[in-house]
Amino acid sequence: MATTRIIPLHQNKGKTVAQCLYERTSYAINPEKTENFAYVSSFECSPGLADAEFTYSKRIYAEITGRDPHYKSGKQHDVLAYQVRQSFKPGEVTPEEANKIGYEFASRFLKGRHAFLVATHTDKKHIHNHIIWNSTTLDCTQKFRDFRKSGRAVRTLSDIICLEHGLSVVDKPKRKSTISYNKWLGDEAHKPTNRDFVREAIDEILSEKPTDFSVFLSRFQRAGFTIKCGAHISLSHPNFKKNIRMNSLGKGYTEDEIRAIIEGRLPPHIPKKKQSIPERKGPSLLIDIQAALDAGKGPGYANWAKHFNLTQMARAMLYLKEQGFSDYNALSARTEASSQKVSALRGQIRDAETRMKEISRLKTQLINYSKTKKVYAEYRAKGYAKKFYAAHTDEIEAHKAAKRFYDELGVSKLPSVKELSAEYQQLADKKDGWYCELHEINDEQRELVVCKKIVNEILGEQKSFSPQRKERSKEIR
Repeated sequence: MATTRIIPLHQNKGKTVAQCLYERTSYAINPEKTENFAYVSSFECSPGLADAEFTYSKRIYAEITGRDPHYKSGKQHDVLAYQVRQSFKPGEVTPEEANKIGYEFASRFLKGRHAFLVATHTDKKHIHNHIIWNSTTLDCTQKFRDFRKSGRAVRTLSDIICLEHGLSVVDKPKRKSTISYNKWLGDEAHKPTNRDFVREAIDEILSEKPTDFSVFLSRFQRAGFTIKCGAHISLSHPNFKKNIRMNSLGKGYTEDEIRAIIEGRLPPHIPKKKQSIPERKGPSLLIDIQAALDAGKGPGYANWAKHFNLTQMARAMLYLKEQGFSDYNALSARTEASSQKVSALRGQIRDAETRMKEISRLKTQLINYSKTKKVYAEYRAKGYAKKFYAAHTDEIEAHKAAKRFYDELGVSKLPSVKELSAEYQQLADKKDGWYCELHEINDEQRELVVCKKIVNEILGEQKSFSPQRKERSKEIR
C-alpha cells in the first residue's frame, strides 16, 4: 500500500534559488536517512549536484525563451521543483524495491522530459520515497504544469505500479485527493477550509427554516459575515483573506439552489457532511500474469493475481448487470458516447480558458490605454517633443503597445472593463459547471472502458455476454 502527495517547492523569501534547491535536495539524500546514499537514484542529474544543475537549467531557460523563469502571466511563479512523497505500508516493501518503484513512477509520470532524483528514507517505521524533479524541462524550453487533479493522476499511477509489483493499494480512499500517510492510518481530523466554514453556517441557518432569502442573508450578517450583492453574492469574514462567491460552494449551496429550497421548489437541504458518498463498485483492469512471471514474479504473486483477476471479472459482470446492459453492442455504444461527451466537455473547457486568457489581456491593455491616453494626447499636442518623451517614457510606450494590440485585433470599438469582467465571470461559472460534469462522467467512462476490456478478455471474439452465464464462470475458474 503506497500513499502519495504532490508538493510544489517554492522559492523562500530572502533566499536564492540555489539555496532553496540545496536545502530540499540535501534533505532528500541525507545519508542518515538513505543509509549512506545506498537508496538514492536519479535520471539526467547527479544527486549530489542536482541543486546546481536545476539552477543552471533555469538560467538557460531564461536565455532561450527570454522569459523570467520566476514569473508567469504577470504573476510571480516561484515553483522551482516538484516533489512527490510516496509512503509504503510498514513491512510490505524493502528499501531496494521502494526505490525501484519510485524511479519507475517518475519515469512513467514525467515521460523523460524532466531530470529527477529518488531518495528512499528508511529512518521511519514506514519506508518512503522523496521524488524531486526539476520544474524546467531537459531542453530548457518549457516548465512543468501542475494540472488540475494532478494529485489523482499521481495516486492512480502509483497504485497501478504497486499492483504490478504485487503490493496492496488503498481500495476505498476516504478522500478523492491524496493525503498524508497518517491520514490513511486513521487520523481523519483535518483543518476545515473557509468554504467548509461557510457551508456549515449555511447548514445551521437553513435548519432554522428562514421565511425568505432576505431573512437568510440577515442571519448570515448576524453570524459575522459581510455580504456583497452584485451580479453574484460574495461573502467575507474577518478570518478570510479573500471573498468567497456563493456560486463556488458546490452543489446544494449555490444562490439559486438556496432560494429554491427556501421557497419550497426544492426538497429540504441536506448538509454536505451528512450526505452519503456511494462506494465505488467498478472493477480494475486485469493483470497480465504471464508478463509478470516473465518479468521475474514468483508463484505467490501469480496466485494473488489470479484471485485479483477473478474478483475484477465478478465486479465487471455485477456492474454491467446493475447498469442494465444485455449485449456487447449496447456496452460499446455507451462507452463511445461517454468518451465523446468527455472530449466535448474538455474542448469546451479549453475554449473557455483560452477566451478567459484573451479577456485578461484585453482588460490589461484597455486599462493601460485609458490610464495613458491623457499623457499621450499631451505628448502629441507638444509635437512629440523629446524632452516630454524622456519624462514620460513608460506611459507613452505603454499607450503605444496598447494601441498596437488593438490594431492587430482589428477592434473597431473598444469594450468596457465592466463588459469584459461580466463575460469573464460567465465563462468562469460555466467552466466550474463543466468541471463538475466532467468529474462525474470521467468516473463512468473509466468503469465502462475497464468493463469493456474485461469482457473482451473473457469472451475474445464472441461479442455477446450475459451476467448470469454460470458455464463461462466455471470455465474461467
